[in-house]
Amino acid sequence: MLSRALCKGSAAVRGPVSGSRVASSRRGLATLTADPAIWKQTPTQVTTLSNGLRVASQQTFDETATVGVWIDAGSRFETKENNGTAHFLEHMAFKGTRRRNRIQLETEIENMGGHLNAYTSREQTVYYAKCFKSDLRQGVDILADILTNSTLDQMHLDFERGVILREMEEVEKTTEEVIFDRLHLTAFHDSPLGYTILGPVENIQSITRQQLTEYVQTNYKADRMVIAAAGHFEHGELVKHAEEFFGGYKHGGPKPLVQEFPKFTAAELLYRDDEQQEQLGPGLAHFAVGYEGVPWTHSDAITFMVMQSTLGSYKRGEGLVPPKLSGNRLTNNIANNMGQGSAEMYSAFNTCYKDTGLFGFYAQCEESVVDRCMDELLFGVSELVHNATEEEVERGKRQLKTTLFGNLDSTTAIAEDIGRQLLVYGRRVPMPELLLRLDCIDATEVRRVARKFLHDADIAVTGLGPLGSMPPLVELRRRTRTMRL
Repeated sequence: MLSRALCKGSAAVRGPVSGSRVASSRRGLATLTADPAIWKQTPTQVTTLSNGLRVASQQTFDETATVGVWIDAGSRFETKENNGTAHFLEHMAFKGTRRRNRIQLETEIENMGGHLNAYTSREQTVYYAKCFKSDLRQGVDILADILTNSTLDQMHLDFERGVILREMEEVEKTTEEVIFDRLHLTAFHDSPLGYTILGPVENIQSITRQQLTEYVQTNYKADRMVIAAAGHFEHGELVKHAEEFFGGYKHGGPKPLVQEFPKFTAAELLYRDDEQQEQLGPGLAHFAVGYEGVPWTHSDAITFMVMQSTLGSYKRGEGLVPPKLSGNRLTNNIANNMGQGSAEMYSAFNTCYKDTGLFGFYAQCEESVVDRCMDELLFGVSELVHNATEEEVERGKRQLKTTLFGNLDSTTAIAEDIGRQLLVYGRRVPMPELLLRLDCIDATEVRRVARKFLHDADIAVTGLGPLGSMPPLVELRRRTRTMRL
């Protein structure tokens, strides 16, 4: 009854984060009119400090706690000249502050049995600490210290150049990372969204302390930061510590806009490097096809999640159910219809950003079946448009729900979910709400959204390895237009 009430009506809505509304569809998904008490089940508490910094927590019953700072800043806020700065700062954060030198910082973390880490993405920078619940205040103190008082010492800066260059070499050996970096470059080559997170070699070798300082001063503002935590402590305790150590952060004023809207471009970027064949494996071609997706807050964002799950993934030799017995038609076709060749794997992906997205698939196969493998995958996307069935969509929804629940199995995962959602949605979406929204999506809705965004749509293509049988972009584009017609 609740799910049915959720899906009735014809109201237009903004998207999955607009108050208590659900994604719109051709049938119309209404404003949530069910008992508001349902949404009070979420344990997430949020407090906004006077400087605009948001403090959010979820109570768990763990002996350990995770607390971190999520910042609305990443590589897409850089320029060509300073691309790599956000990631470089991540490396410099643990090299000493005006209160703690590097040895003191490392010793303090070790003595409290804690763990300190950071990561950078295209739109977010994150610093977090995992510690015992009794050390929550100390964890917040350390995070504030490394964000506010890092010395950015020239000696450490020069040392980290070498560390990052070695990291870049390791990334270049991870073909999937390379493919997705190049897919972003292909699709968004006129926008900072197409930059790599690590930056080019020449920037890593020349980034200055001044550039690092300017990036922090421009982007690390209270209203663009979220302190998120999970563990067995009171929310008021976290708020008190946040006020003590982060209360001095200034509000950023008008939020700086991303330099330009990232226009999606239909293009191809193919590499055949015989020197890399030993790393890639004998005869394996790697390629990805990207369609323009939707932003986090788009009304069809959840349907895109379901479409990704419905397309699914496959890896040869893995899985309990043989592909011939699987209910996933695409998996069955990729595994069993390649003739004399072999497909190693494929995986659908759906990546959201604040103003756009990338949806598509990544695959590895033998050189002899590149054309056939590409054809099957494009046909799988076409089936979402023309022939998605209730059985397939329901299976995809169940797998998605399992993933969503499985991803919240630790205080670190919960804190990550809180911090990310506060930045992209402005609130934490309660799991009951998300599940009810998923229940509103059926095959008709999937076909509507797929037709709107994927049928006869421009694509970006990138590949690496033996790609002699890869059809040209104009032919792939023709196939997206004519399949099922």
